Amino acid sequence: MSKVPLTLRGAELLREELKRLKSIDRPSVVAAIAEARSHGDLSENAEYDAAKERQGFIEGRIQDVEGKLGNAQIIDPKSLDVDGRVVFAATVELEDMDSGDTVTYQIVGDDEADIKQGRISINSPVARALIGKYGGDVAEVQTPGGKREYEILDVRYE
Repeated sequence: MSKVPLTLRGAELLREELKRLKSIDRPSVVAAIAEARSHGDLSENAEYDAAKERQGFIEGRIQDVEGKLGNAQIIDPKSLDVDGRVVFAATVELEDMDSGDTVTYQIVGDDEADIKQGRISINSPVARALIGKYGGDVAEVQTPGGKREYEILDVRYE
């Protein structure tokens, strides 16, 4: 399986989630299953069925997070010699050449992307157009609404 890029922050969030799943969620669902078993007949016990379903979800999520962390290539842009270029994990301030609006995005992995938080996926059209460019460059992006041009105002490595 190929390596998946992940920011330092994204890796830390996954580690925290894994710790919570293993130390809090898993023990609580085991206790819920034990409690439901103590109520008797399992064939008509909705609490038992719900707890078993929750356990399956938690175990699946643990496997998913462990797999992501195992295949992660954690990238710290501060440690790269990028000389002001837009790279993975960089924070980029852009100006829309048509509207004059400015936006700031951090380029992150697919699992970390959250447009409301200003984090866009490395696989998004905007990020692909920005990678390798410098402050002052203009990036042309093919969007569903047509071609857009963005001037790169600033590139930061946070």
